[in-house]
Amino acid sequence: MSSIISWIKREIIYIRESFLEIFKAFFLFILISSGLVSAIFLRYLGYSGTVITFFSILIEFIALILCFLLLKNYLEIKESSQTSKIKEKTN
Repeated sequence: MSSIISWIKREIIYIRESFLEIFKAFFLFILISSGLVSAIFLRYLGYSGTVITFFSILIEFIALILCFLLLKNYLEIKESSQTSKIKEKTN
């Protein structure tokens, strides 16, 4: 019984430490689905297909740029740590 409780405590600590990453993932999901949500909302308001398409593509383009900016920092950190490991192995 105590092993189950300690496992639960470790998992809760892990989730608490990963809260920032969970928030980023949720924010990316919102950005990715923003074009579809805007299209559905504009259709509900009764706009024509041309207006819906224009605004949905515009919103999706802005979301794509924001996703790139968020993921660019993440990839740069990973690349720098991997290149230092490669340099250490070659020396």
